[in-house]
Amino acid sequence: MADLLSTLPAPADRNPDQRARAAAAHGRARAARRRLLSAQSDRLCREAVGERPQRLSLTELSYHLADIVPGLTPNRAQMEVERARRQSAKEGLEIDQGIAYSALLGSGAGGDLVRSQRLPTDEARSRLPEFQRTGVVEMPVVSVRRTDGVAEITVANQRYLNAEDEPLGQQLEVAVDLALLDPDVRVGVVRGAVMEHPRYAGRRVFSSGINLTLLCAGQIPFLGFVMQREIGYLSKIQRGLWDPRQEADPASRGGKPWIAVVDGFAIGGGMQLMLTFDYVISLDTAYFTLPAAREGIVPGAANLRLGRILGPRLARQVLLGGRRIAAREPVAALLCDAVVAEDAVDDALGQAVQAMDNAAVVANRHMLTAFEETEDQFRSYLAEFAEVQVQRLYSQDVLHRLEQQWMRRQP
Repeated sequence: MADLLSTLPAPADRNPDQRARAAAAHGRARAARRRLLSAQSDRLCREAVGERPQRLSLTELSYHLADIVPGLTPNRAQMEVERARRQSAKEGLEIDQGIAYSALLGSGAGGDLVRSQRLPTDEARSRLPEFQRTGVVEMPVVSVRRTDGVAEITVANQRYLNAEDEPLGQQLEVAVDLALLDPDVRVGVVRGAVMEHPRYAGRRVFSSGINLTLLCAGQIPFLGFVMQREIGYLSKIQRGLWDPRQEADPASRGGKPWIAVVDGFAIGGGMQLMLTFDYVISLDTAYFTLPAAREGIVPGAANLRLGRILGPRLARQVLLGGRRIAAREPVAALLCDAVVAEDAVDDALGQAVQAMDNAAVVANRHMLTAFEETEDQFRSYLAEFAEVQVQRLYSQDVLHRLEQQWMRRQP
């Protein structure tokens, strides 16, 4: 396939015949890839993940897989070329990564892969002494501050109104790791910063969802953001860090309790984030929505979790029909523990911290998470999600919608 593609113009410059030849080559290569993975995914997953004490990200593991079996996944050089293209102008090599991860996560060794992504990041390990000494770590769009046993993480992606993208995801994972690694932290809190955006200047915003501007520009990587956020910081908030010693020591399982404060709105990824917290405080003016179906994609693991929280009928209204839930609606009580006026947030947060700062809460949240959503259920969902989502990201309706959006934003 690589030989043929090297003779063709870049994807955006191909004529209909060239596009047909490239599509046929991709089809043959993907069929061969699936046959190999069907026979060897368990072995390949064990070989790629290994037993290393440091975490390799999904992107790094994918490049390692390309070294083990050349052509099974795109290599680093191929992905660097791809990364420079707009989403609609890419070759679609991320589809091959999705096929590979779907097989690896669905294999007998898929649990090892999931747990390996709950190891702390190298950056968090290196910044832990600083955090323990000063109680503060500042990154470009995320900061974490420890006060009286509480780590408050503040998200300030000012340019994009707290929309999620790869840098935000990486920094949020480091902040979550620091809160979980520091023994002086007993409770974590996540809140959006006061915004400078003209429409929301002086007001806090929780999250406006995936950064569609960067997705359109081809700068939202499938592995580096879409998959990594699910299996990385969202999973760490829900289940805590992975430590092999937990297999023999139940007392070390369960992570730490987490509280979210939702100001303004929780759109898309923001609402997905809400579903992983132990306690959610919302301003009475806030609202929550999952517009992924309208955008043409799948809203992360919300399809796995929302039915359990809202019930199947209401979950379908939100997931399939785009129903928006206002914090003042009675049904919002299924998503939030406290809905308060802006001047009552600090008191509500203090009460929530007091309730969550309890060793028994840690044990009980572990039991809730372990059996409400087992690790196998999560792994199986991700195996299906890996291929369904990457196919959506390269489907013609999504690419057309992104291009329309791109054209509207050009001067």
